[in-house]
Amino acid sequence: MTSRERILQQIKLNKPAETLLPETTRFDSLYENTEDKFIETLTAIYTEVIVVKDYAALAQKADELYASVVNRATTIPALGNWADFSLNNPDPHALEMIEIAILQAEFGVAENGAVWISDAHLPHRALPFITQNLAFVIPRNAIVNNMHDAYERLQDTTGWGCFISGPSKTADIEQSLVIGAHGARSLVIFLLEDA
Repeated sequence: MTSRERILQQIKLNKPAETLLPETTRFDSLYENTEDKFIETLTAIYTEVIVVKDYAALAQKADELYASVVNRATTIPALGNWADFSLNNPDPHALEMIEIAILQAEFGVAENGAVWISDAHLPHRALPFITQNLAFVIPRNAIVNNMHDAYERLQDTTGWGCFISGPSKTADIEQSLVIGAHGARSLVIFLLEDA
């Protein structure tokens, strides 16, 4: 028997006993009104929240907010006529010209104002990070209390996704806050009633 075989045999004989994984500790944060907490959190982090009845009202509000903006992109079919920038280009570098992107997100998290977006609704992963201004549309009834609830929703999802909360923010050592230095300069969340 070679020394290699002896070492491997000793490893096989000296396996530690199996141990169970620890129980998951759950921190419940049941807000009296999840939507109010979501809006409060987002307002504190420089995000505007707008409730719209349906996709027609969303299109009207998008026209109103972004009337003078060019290079508008969206992944929402109901806003197809509103958009003037095609996302069919396979090169993500072409996205740097987008001024506003309105994207479908799956749900929001009340405790931190984050929204979950996945590649199920996103043709380019770079899109929410490269656009100058960003807006998400989520169903009004799709707001969970906390990240524990959020991760329970993510059991069967696509291959990629991320939580995004508020516009890009950074500060230097003198605590001068800069909005939009490393991503979107503004964020709007549309809560869709009839989703």
